[in-house]
Amino acid sequence: MNRRDRLRELDLLRFAAAMAVVLYHFTGFGGSGPWPEPARAVFPGLGEITRYGYLGVDLFFMISGFVILMSAWNRGPGEFGISRVTRLMPAYWASVLLGAVIYLVFGLGKGVPGLVVPNLTMLQAGLGLQNVDAVYWTLWVELHFYFLVALLAARGITYRSCLVFMAAWMLLGVFADEAENKFLQVMLVPTWSPYFIAGMALYLIHRFGPTLLLWGYVAAAWLLATHWAAWRTDVAFKGAHEVVASAAVAGIFLIMILVATGRLSWLRWRGLTVLGALTYPLYLTHSQIALPLLERAYPSLDRWTALVLVTAVSMLVAYAVYRLVERPGQAWLRRRLRASLVPLRRPPEQQAAEPSVPAPRPADGDLVGAGGRPASLG
Repeated sequence: MNRRDRLRELDLLRFAAAMAVVLYHFTGFGGSGPWPEPARAVFPGLGEITRYGYLGVDLFFMISGFVILMSAWNRGPGEFGISRVTRLMPAYWASVLLGAVIYLVFGLGKGVPGLVVPNLTMLQAGLGLQNVDAVYWTLWVELHFYFLVALLAARGITYRSCLVFMAAWMLLGVFADEAENKFLQVMLVPTWSPYFIAGMALYLIHRFGPTLLLWGYVAAAWLLATHWAAWRTDVAFKGAHEVVASAAVAGIFLIMILVATGRLSWLRWRGLTVLGALTYPLYLTHSQIALPLLERAYPSLDRWTALVLVTAVSMLVAYAVYRLVERPGQAWLRRRLRASLVPLRRPPEQQAAEPSVPAPRPADGDLVGAGGRPASLG
């Protein structure tokens, strides 16, 4: 199978998932938000559809399983870790600091100093602290996946090791839930793991071709994902219909199967790459941008004009974060983090013989080529 370096269909799907979440927060959310009343009450007709936009997160997680395995292939845990830090942190730090600015200037949101500082680590959920922005909870789930993939990378990522890893993760997750083992439930995130496992299996199908065994992984993951999607309609997203949620999950699996089997390879418009690049900063910043903007724009503007305005401004802010923060920030971080791995590549006897006085710092230009690799899609 001929594989292109960049799957632009995934860029489109990532953007669609982000827009689903944006519309969920702006028009389908039933709780307190940027409007003076719940968004679903402001848009009662549209809101009955966009209330299911939270399932964009489910699509994100499956895309992550596909893309992260593709990114980690032929990489050790160090290079994989660097790729994740450089991909996630610059835009994330900008989002956290944006929350601080919005709180200081407008008194809105949760960007208080006591939360901003731990949020900058991305570890606040593990410390039992609130997120500056509610969407950060998904990043904590992603970090669980990255940790497990780093362990896989340390073992060596091969077709065989992936099969063992996916089977172990799936079964241990079910066992952990059955035993109500808190530690394993935290480590293995069984309510979300089916999406990551399915994404990994679909990448193997994309890379090596379909087999009955790989389709078996996808089918088992789909059944588990459907179970947990129905469960969430009674727990986290009360009022959502489990049949609709289950149908949406089936649609997510179907469209990712089309990606894995090359059925969407005709989507080659270069503009999709830009949309894909906007996805992460849009996801991180849209809720915070909406707080001061809608407080001043609505009800002076009618609800539809205000919706178009807040969506357009969110897109512009996302583009600004991408161009002014992500691109230069990723390049800066990548050079320096790769330079930090240089001593690890030396033979052990050379590492032991290193002088106690640090060597002079090389120029940036000397570091660019250290283990150079293009940025991943994730």
